[in-house]
Amino acid sequence: QVQLVESGGGSVQAGGSLRLSCAASTYTGCMGWFRQNPGKEREGIALISSDLSTTYADSVKGRFNASRDNAKNTLYLQMTSLEPEDTAMYHCAADGTFWRCSGDLTRSFNYWGQGTQVTVSS
Repeated sequence: QVQLVESGGGSVQAGGSLRLSCAASTYTGCMGWFRQNPGKEREGIALISSDLSTTYADSVKGRFNASRDNAKNTLYLQMTSLEPEDTAMYHCAADGTFWRCSGDLTRSFNYWGQGTQVTVSS
C-alpha cells in the first residue's frame, strides 16, 4: 500500500505561482499529477518516471514542472504563470510497481491522494 498526501494548494492571482508537494509513504514508481473540477472529467497534466523523465499535457507545457526526490519519496509540481483555467482540485497518483510511465497521460494508477485545491483568480 502506498499512502499519498498532497500539500501546497491555495489561492493565487493570475500570473502567480504555487508549488505542490506529494509525500508518499514508500516507493512509488511512476507518478502523476491530475486535476479535476466538479462535474468535469479528470485531466492528467504531468507524469514523471523514476528516472525523472517527464510528460506534460499541452495545457500546462512550459508553465508547470514536475520533479521528484526519490530519496524522500516526494513528488513536486511547480506551477507558474497560473491562469483562472488552472483552478481545480489537484491530485497526485502513484503506480506503486512500475518505474516507467510510458508517456501516456491516460494510464491508470493504483494509488491516489486526497487532493489539494488550487484557486486562481483573475
